[in-house]
Amino acid sequence: MAAEVKNVEDVLLKPLSTRSSVEPFHAMDVLAEANKRREAGYPVISMAVGQPSHPAPKAALEAARTALEHGRLGYTDALGTASLRIAIARHYRTRYGVEVDPQRVAVTTGSSAGFNLAFLALFDPGDCVAIARPGYPAYRNILAALGLTVVEVEADAESGFTLTPESLETAAVKAGKPLNGVLLASPANPTGTVTGRAGLKALADYCHDRGIAFISDEIYHGLTFAGEETTALSVTDEAVIINSFSKYYCMTGWRIGWMVLPETQVRAFERIAQSLYISPPELSQIAAEAALGCETELDVYKASYAANRELLLKRLPEIGFSIASPMDGAFYAYADVSRFTNDSMDFARKMLAEINVAATPGLDFDPLEGNRAMRFSYAGAEADMVEAMDRIARWLA
Repeated sequence: MAAEVKNVEDVLLKPLSTRSSVEPFHAMDVLAEANKRREAGYPVISMAVGQPSHPAPKAALEAARTALEHGRLGYTDALGTASLRIAIARHYRTRYGVEVDPQRVAVTTGSSAGFNLAFLALFDPGDCVAIARPGYPAYRNILAALGLTVVEVEADAESGFTLTPESLETAAVKAGKPLNGVLLASPANPTGTVTGRAGLKALADYCHDRGIAFISDEIYHGLTFAGEETTALSVTDEAVIINSFSKYYCMTGWRIGWMVLPETQVRAFERIAQSLYISPPELSQIAAEAALGCETELDVYKASYAANRELLLKRLPEIGFSIASPMDGAFYAYADVSRFTNDSMDFARKMLAEINVAATPGLDFDPLEGNRAMRFSYAGAEADMVEAMDRIARWLA
């Protein structure tokens, strides 16, 4: 066993340039390698992960500082503090005009904990859950780890780069058994697709009529640049909503998110959360509550992402990368790089090793066709985005 562990360590600690071309090279691998190179003194620009370049809102930082000065932090209720749950319910009323009972709000240790809770509470091993392809790889990985059957539904131009009742029906037929769950992200990672109210209602109705659990990933809400940003709560009370303070609120490292649950599901989720997480971190909850009132400050940050988006919309095609999907929301460009490679993993390795620009191979998001695509995050500083585009252009030329 000791020898096996040593071999694993050898693989994990190898420099990127010595890794086998067949070894997986995912977003977090890119980030880890980029961090190593930066620490070694290389001028790395990371476009690999959805990491906002801006700090958490000033009020959030001040609230956390005050809490630390008072010194006593501890466990809270498993579903979060009452004051934060009330504040999140108020957020839905003021932003979307939707009334939410605070008792339906569950605060989580980031959206990742929300996905774990949803999959554990809603499904049994062997159940079929549909997700979009390309899509966030953690969906696929967590579902598979829990013994669930992942049904990847192609989201292309024909379907508007989103899930539709028609595409779900076709996928269920191919799977050979009915769907038990549907997970939709809007805005979506990596495609940037924004599914509007009509599309959400069609999906919610489809799921309701067939007894399918509907999960709506809304962690990029607040970062919509085109289209209609709508919460699934505006069309149904039966969906499980997952959101986060990581993206719009620039609080990735605080690991704090939330869910809005159907009333009948609250107790089941609470019992699982008690066993897995005890409670979300109190310090992060205090900061998150303060962040909910900081839209004016955060919209200034959003404007910087919008400027980066315009830059990439212009520069990527000039470089020779075609935009493969809408860039309507989130802060990603999903680009077709087949003019230069049919191996996006190797392309990502070489780009980082040779010009110190990190981006994520499309195979992370699409195991069938992602070998011809790359995802570029434009959440960084504008000067870095300009420099990254210049480096790539010179490199490919």
